[in-house]
Amino acid sequence: MNKIRFGLIGCGRIAVRHAEIIKKTGILTAVCDIKPERALEFSERYDCSHYPSISNLLEKEKDIDVVSVCTPNSLHSEHTIESLSMGKHVLCEKPMAIKVSDCRKMMVEADKSGKHLFIVKQNRFNPPVVALKEIIDDGKLGKILNVELNCFWNRNNEYYRQSDWKGKKEFDGGTLFTQFSHFIDLLFWLIGDIRKISAFGKNFIHNELVEFEDTGTAIVEFTGGALGTINYTVNSYKSNMEGSITVFGEKGTVKIGGQYLNVLEYQSIDNFKISGLSASRPANDYGFYQGSMSNHEKVYENVIEVLTKGGTIAANAFEGMKTVEIIERIYESMAMNEGN
Repeated sequence: MNKIRFGLIGCGRIAVRHAEIIKKTGILTAVCDIKPERALEFSERYDCSHYPSISNLLEKEKDIDVVSVCTPNSLHSEHTIESLSMGKHVLCEKPMAIKVSDCRKMMVEADKSGKHLFIVKQNRFNPPVVALKEIIDDGKLGKILNVELNCFWNRNNEYYRQSDWKGKKEFDGGTLFTQFSHFIDLLFWLIGDIRKISAFGKNFIHNELVEFEDTGTAIVEFTGGALGTINYTVNSYKSNMEGSITVFGEKGTVKIGGQYLNVLEYQSIDNFKISGLSASRPANDYGFYQGSMSNHEKVYENVIEVLTKGGTIAANAFEGMKTVEIIERIYESMAMNEGN
């Protein structure tokens, strides 16, 4: 079986993670970046071709099977649609886009082209999260009553100064898109859709560098009737503190915590106990800060399984769109409450 050939769009921090995994599981054929020196550095490091634009790459590299999109949030839709239109499957980094309307355009193009559109949601592969999903689906917690999501991270001024686009609303979209979209995805994946949202947000200490909130809170009601709270900040002093989700059901309570939803911290379940969890992978390490869990290997394994064995996409475009939709609604509520 021939290895899957990949093209990588954008050569920033997360692209390194993608490139390392592609090197192990497939063939990295070419990369592109609007900064020529960065694309050249990547090409030398990973022994592949490099281009100054996605158009150049797609025109020259006809044998690429999958394009991995690792560009700023606001460019995900444009680069995904261009790749799909050229007959390539696409793996798009989170968030899928920063507008639901753009997500829909991506889905239409995928359908028209007959190609797969994968969305990176690597936290779904965290062992405690997998276990929680299984017991919810199996009904072991009974009716879900209440869910609490807490995301307390640190993103200091240096984090924003080192980026051309993070903190800028036009390209970034907001803290929920860049830092915590994985957590919003898990709420939808585990509990279901949301009926009502009331949210508040403020920018407390990043006013000079960030054009949106650095702290937010939301109260939500799920379509299944459960209530939920979402509390998040990037102002945890000096380091990431916690990424957790607590689920209260009629027959049990489970909390997954740690800094990155990687530790089973508490369980009390009627006639059942979660056990035998495999060790979680370390978080993505970017030097002076850390991001979500580094389960990208699982993401690529799923891509290859789907393309070579007819497997099921682990995180599809509809689910990616629902994450964006929920975040959009949270921000709409913030804007309304700010005006009151």
